[in-house]
Amino acid sequence: MSKEKFPSTPAVLALKKGQATFALHTYAYEEKGGTKVSSQKLGVDEHRVVKTLVMEDEAGRPFIILMHGDREVSTKNLARIMGVKSVSPCRPDVAHRHTGYLVGGTSPFGTRKRLDVYMEKTIADLPEILINAGARGLLAAMTPAELIRLLSPREVSVGI
Repeated sequence: MSKEKFPSTPAVLALKKGQATFALHTYAYEEKGGTKVSSQKLGVDEHRVVKTLVMEDEAGRPFIILMHGDREVSTKNLARIMGVKSVSPCRPDVAHRHTGYLVGGTSPFGTRKRLDVYMEKTIADLPEILINAGARGLLAAMTPAELIRLLSPREVSVGI
């Protein structure tokens, strides 16, 4: 029996460096499939799959927001909480420049630049989450406590 070989992404290296407890899961990535496809292929509730969204404020300052796979971000509420005029998703090339990851493989761990991280507060209530591990079709399963320990995100309530 052979052991599955996982890619050594910056996210996986950051998780190992942080001595995180996690398990990697692979699935056949589908362009524009998102968390709906990954949750179906892995047989988990889409609410437990956390998406990593790279956004920016009106001045172009980038940040990450972590959201349940089955929810959207209220950019209006997020901007109000952050004390800025507006927030919007970064273009894919801009997100790649800030994180080093391709859209569909963006992880909050091991980003090229240190970015502020915001997290939908109800993610902390889940027993386990799956979050991108730095490659398309690669998710890391962990407790929300591990994510919080490693990233110290600001908890917000902006899911719709």
